[in-house]
Amino acid sequence: MMVLDNSVPLKEGEQIDIEVLNKYLKESAPFIGNITHVSRFPGGFSNITYCLETEDKEYVLRMPPSGAHIQSAHDMGREFRVISLLSPHYHKVPKVFCYTENIHIIGAPFYIMERIKGMILRAGNAPKMQMDTAQMHSISVALVDNLVELHSIDLEKTGLIQLGKPEGYVSRQVNGWIKRYHVAETDTIENMNRIADWLSKQIPREQQATLLHNDYKYDNLILDSNNLANIIGVLDWEMATVGDPLMDVGASLAYWFENGEEEVLKMYNLTWLPGNLSRKDFVNRYAEKTNRDTSEILFYYVFGLYKNAVIGQQIYQRWKLGNSKDARFGALLPLIKLLSMKAVTALEKNMI
Repeated sequence: MMVLDNSVPLKEGEQIDIEVLNKYLKESAPFIGNITHVSRFPGGFSNITYCLETEDKEYVLRMPPSGAHIQSAHDMGREFRVISLLSPHYHKVPKVFCYTENIHIIGAPFYIMERIKGMILRAGNAPKMQMDTAQMHSISVALVDNLVELHSIDLEKTGLIQLGKPEGYVSRQVNGWIKRYHVAETDTIENMNRIADWLSKQIPREQQATLLHNDYKYDNLILDSNNLANIIGVLDWEMATVGDPLMDVGASLAYWFENGEEEVLKMYNLTWLPGNLSRKDFVNRYAEKTNRDTSEILFYYVFGLYKNAVIGQQIYQRWKLGNSKDARFGALLPLIKLLSMKAVTALEKNMI
């Protein structure tokens, strides 16, 4: 059975004052019309995504979670700017309509964009869809090819070069995420320290800069419900920048757990389903399509795992400090340890 990515009722503490929101929209984006109902899209550990309904249309509102202090990952203004710059050159981003920093409307900065209706594959729904091997294979190939397309966008002609400083990007990322981990550290995890030391000493020669999505994975893709191998939307641009394209590949590989690996990881991904490319096949296809040197992909994979572990640590710390009551956040410590163990194992085996 195939269903569209549907919203769910709001939980306690997630409510939005529709009257105040409508007053803002009447002044800033009157074409949207009057909001009559608000619900929330499930999934994810980052920004909160609401579904806004009018009499004849649906829109999407994005805002940061309560208690978040990770500026680059929750900067709604920056995400609005990224999408605005990208939209004329890449048709798979939603149109954005308005943005405000005024926290007195719904309690945080937010922006509103169009809703692209389609299928989002998540760890919770994909295994139940009984997709055959050929279909899953075609979807995983489409995922890689779409990343290739993103990395082919001309930074200068589009103006996207202004999103960052590509020179020294990898080094800055490594040093920055190591610092973020120490700021958020709650428990001593020796593997995290071991990985940080290795990454600091193994920074590779950077490749020509491209646009980076920085969180490119299945549940940030909207698929055509009539042809799942057709990607019609790419979401969650809050961490997009410009830099070494293999950082994007490594970030995707860090989510790409294969069948036969740790059983608990199946809760967080769907790449273990039969038909998916292996990590090695992912890299080979990307290299073939782009003609880029992927000989040092182990570095980027290990960094991706480390970065995911740090993000998990930041979220876990937020829960531990009482800034979130989401039980999922409180259960992240074992996952952080598991991700760091996977990175160390990859180093020991010298393979992704």
